Amino acid sequence: MCLFITDHNTCLYSGLSCIFLTFTYVGSLYIWRSQLSRDHPITIKRRFFSVFCMMMIAPIFTYNLVKEETLERGSLLEYMGFRFSGMISALIIPLLLTATLFLGPLTMHFFAGTWKLYMDPVIWILSFQDLVWLRNHIMAPISEEWVFRSCMMPLLLQCLEPLTAVFTGPFLFGIAHFHHLHELLTGGHTIRSAFFTSLFQFSFTTVFGAYSAYLFLRTGHFFAPLVAHIFCNHLGFPNFFEVLRFPLMQRIVIVFNYFLGLFLWVYWLVPLTSPFIYDNRLELLT
Repeated sequence: MCLFITDHNTCLYSGLSCIFLTFTYVGSLYIWRSQLSRDHPITIKRRFFSVFCMMMIAPIFTYNLVKEETLERGSLLEYMGFRFSGMISALIIPLLLTATLFLGPLTMHFFAGTWKLYMDPVIWILSFQDLVWLRNHIMAPISEEWVFRSCMMPLLLQCLEPLTAVFTGPFLFGIAHFHHLHELLTGGHTIRSAFFTSLFQFSFTTVFGAYSAYLFLRTGHFFAPLVAHIFCNHLGFPNFFEVLRFPLMQRIVIVFNYFLGLFLWVYWLVPLTSPFIYDNRLELLT
């Protein structure tokens, strides 16, 4: 049975818990004293263990701090984004919606012929044997969406309006990525370069976090932001200067698709995340 707390202390404990989980998640990556780089297999394996532990710890806070009134409309698992109904839609539609936003970069992949690599089974086998690939495409998205969306959002929603929670939680998510400042400095970057690079990462991850939280609340599914997260991690932030490497006509098509993708994403964002499509009866963000 959940350990319910008084309404007076709900927001204080929920907020402090989210802050604690944010800094603990980051801190767990640095408990291993080592001079090895972040891409070294030993470092990656240790951090896999760290974030796995965080995935075990985070739901304890959610379970113990959630209010009884919060669960009147659905179970704790539903609030955390886990149910079978609407799962297929949650796996496919948000992925296609996110791909629409990246229509420009995908067009560059098409013109460059790199899209053919996805049809090669050997590439996939090698990828799943690569710890860096597994970190970027599997462990990081799963652990981050689990901690920052599934475990934190139910706590934030007890204190904040849904739209406010969409931007509050991602701010903590962005802060969690500011730890790259330390890695850049130890990697030889100047303070100025490391700071502005980390500031950019903070801004980008905060914006993505808001999008991810929006998907989570609209669809009511853990897998909706997860597939979007994996896709974004795979493509990375668009390299606009790369467009200049293509012939003129291809360049025009690519630039056009950049704007078309953004327009279609904005146009389809609300209808394609309709709670009805995903059988989201909680409808926390309508």
